[in-house]
Amino acid sequence: MNHKANRPYATHQARWNAVVQRDHEADGVFFYGVLTTLVYCRPDCSSRRPNRENVCYFDSWAQAEQAGFRPCKKCSPRWGANADKHAETIVKACRIMDNAEEHIPLKNLAAQLGLSAFHFQRLFKKATGITPKQYAMQKRIKRVKSRLKRGAPVMDAIFEAGFTSSSRFYESANSNLGMKPSEYRTGAAGIHIRFSVVKSDLGWVLIAATENGICAIDMGDSPDFLKARLHENFPKALIQENDVDLNHWVKQILTHLENPRRRLNLPLDIQGTAFQRQVWQALREIPIGSTASYAEIAEKLGKPNAARAVAGACASNKIAIAIPCHRVLRKNGELGGYRWGVETKRIVLDREAG
Repeated sequence: MNHKANRPYATHQARWNAVVQRDHEADGVFFYGVLTTLVYCRPDCSSRRPNRENVCYFDSWAQAEQAGFRPCKKCSPRWGANADKHAETIVKACRIMDNAEEHIPLKNLAAQLGLSAFHFQRLFKKATGITPKQYAMQKRIKRVKSRLKRGAPVMDAIFEAGFTSSSRFYESANSNLGMKPSEYRTGAAGIHIRFSVVKSDLGWVLIAATENGICAIDMGDSPDFLKARLHENFPKALIQENDVDLNHWVKQILTHLENPRRRLNLPLDIQGTAFQRQVWQALREIPIGSTASYAEIAEKLGKPNAARAVAGACASNKIAIAIPCHRVLRKNGELGGYRWGVETKRIVLDREAG
């Protein structure tokens, strides 16, 4: 089955109809270019309608510009004439969800804003990087965290935060808290982290893991520095040096550092915001021997103006190599920054390039 064909504006006919009707709901879904002028526009642009035979379509403004088209001065397709209005809508939606005691279905929330569910979801994700459902879930999890920190019983915290059942909370508790609710309530005290520090040809490497997977791969000039940073990152955990249990993973990582032939396949215990996780997942999809710019990652995530935020997510990465932030460069091809040193970044990239 061709699922793409079932989506709105997936065909040329549907896109042309949207251009003819100046359909506001198509805004941002695609862009059209005029072959006679080499200008590209939004579907709802108020400019004079071109002849159909002179029109071509693009999925993003970046794609249009790569094809040699320049942005229309009237509809500003890169930013959009409705940017301020859209921002107000997103802020209003966030306030509604912030104050809601229970989950609001997408259709109902969109209706309060005077939009279709499809259009609202697309606008919200474009502005925030996450869906309204994910935003609402993060807010409820935050309420749970706050109540647990104040010493509230786990079940009370769950229901007071707006979850209709404990099962709904536990479905996402591990990924949002990074640990069990009872463990979070005590400030992560009792979480067991094993670590090993080994020497590599790039310096000292610390590998640390919880029962869920690797939570840190750190590099530095001395074992003492790396151990101190591990305790700083996990101040209330039970941290124990253990060479035996981690030996298999340590060998994989050291082998990969010396001769990267294929992607590391390691279980990871990743803790970060929804946007950071999106960035980190995108980094893991960059093939060995290839690189991408911060802007390209932002474009891939549907947030072309978030290159700086992508750089921030790379800087926050605590799992070197396995989450390959070293493969992300500046737009001009320069190496840019790297948590573990630019020279290390250069060496790793040279080895991956073969």
